[in-house]
Amino acid sequence: MKNLFVTIAFCLCSIAGFTEKVYDFTPRCKQAYSEIIKLKLTTGKELIEAERLENPDNLVPELLEGYIDFFTLFFNEDPAQYALKKDNFDKRISAFDSGPINNSFYRFSKALTYLQRAAIKIKFGERYGAGWDFKKANALIKDNAAKYPSFQPNNMILGPIEVVIGTVPSGYKWITSLFGMKGSVSEGMQVMRAFINSSDPMAKLFSNEAIFYYCYLVFYIENKPDEVFKLIQSKKLDLVNNHLFAYLAANLALNSKLTDYAGKIIQARNPSPDYMRTAAWDFEMAFVKLHKLQLDESIQYMGQFLDSFKGKFYVKDVCQKMSWAYYLKGDKIEAEKYRVMTIKNGSTESDADKKAYRDAKKGTWPNEMLLKARILNDGGYQKEALALLEDKTVGDFPKAEDALDFTYRLARIYDDMGKSDEAIKNYQAAIKQGKNRTEYYAARAALQMGYIYEKRNQKSLALAAFRECLAMGDHEYKDSLDQRAKSGIARCKGE
Repeated sequence: MKNLFVTIAFCLCSIAGFTEKVYDFTPRCKQAYSEIIKLKLTTGKELIEAERLENPDNLVPELLEGYIDFFTLFFNEDPAQYALKKDNFDKRISAFDSGPINNSFYRFSKALTYLQRAAIKIKFGERYGAGWDFKKANALIKDNAAKYPSFQPNNMILGPIEVVIGTVPSGYKWITSLFGMKGSVSEGMQVMRAFINSSDPMAKLFSNEAIFYYCYLVFYIENKPDEVFKLIQSKKLDLVNNHLFAYLAANLALNSKLTDYAGKIIQARNPSPDYMRTAAWDFEMAFVKLHKLQLDESIQYMGQFLDSFKGKFYVKDVCQKMSWAYYLKGDKIEAEKYRVMTIKNGSTESDADKKAYRDAKKGTWPNEMLLKARILNDGGYQKEALALLEDKTVGDFPKAEDALDFTYRLARIYDDMGKSDEAIKNYQAAIKQGKNRTEYYAARAALQMGYIYEKRNQKSLALAAFRECLAMGDHEYKDSLDQRAKSGIARCKGE
């Protein structure tokens, strides 16, 4: 009987030994992660499956497969794919729970999964669920950092969370108030800077992903676009063979009015079919062409985007831009068709879509000259934009909205040309004209004025301008403008 118990105990121990789960970033897992971060998802998936066959108890493939689902759903927003993949997040969390809990990767893996799902839920309009997932991720990563302070990947999540919570716009304020979360822009950015410059092997493993997050934070939260493009050069980011970096650089270049640079990046990327297919490239190229007033080519790319994109984010925005392009071509029938589509299609989750919807519902067409000036200004073609407006005055625009648009646009052009005194004068006029209106011009004028004062190190004037932006009531782009104003206040106060 004694020998029987010994035999049973030995067998049980042997079975337990064979089924023990591990977190092992093997060379194959590292290669899979590297391919996935380049958006070579098929290659990454093949490496994951090979790892599972050889090491079925390794939980790292679960973590890596989460990236594939995340990128697929985040960029493409296909409801059918979401229906197929949404349960995968819970399955991964259960898989992590089946493994060792006294491991630095356990809470990290769960936190990352909850963050990924939160971002996807926002894309699919599930804000409340996203808030709960964000809270869980925040709690898990802070707990992991307390238990494993030397585990550097914690900081890749901790840093952005700190920054995001510290700058939550009013439209999402219920999330932080409901869950009692507080953050700090300065502390979060300090954490991120330390992480991307760390020589720790695990920090180096996750460095490309961290750089992607960091660039967006520097661009939008710290308002230092020049620093982002210097970092892209100094780190020698591969904008050809890494499509995630190509998207980063092209997207931020467009938002920094570097249209020609953005177009070169998009056209130079590796065309291999191994990379994830996404309509995002048509979206970006459509704006490259629109900003150059190459209307036919812009229409082509926008049409390709609308035909292949299954999601709702920025659909109204693109339909509006299609309407504009046809309007400027003199084709009122097609222009009206896409104005109706702006109302009916897509969602109003993003500020750009809300703005497009409001404009379309008005049922009026913009002033053609002001529209061209705006498009050229947004593309970085300031001389051409100024040439359209410099001999005009407010009196040339009978409609109050057009007069405000003219004053604001002139200010932005002068601002972008480095003529800050002229810009401030016109920004102040725009605030006076539009502070009680629903257009975004007055709020953006206050924000831009804050940026100018901040660059001049006139902190008290900058703070006053940022606060003036925040104080303005319901207007277009409120969430995004409020977040930028809050970021400006935090920078000026050193918070």
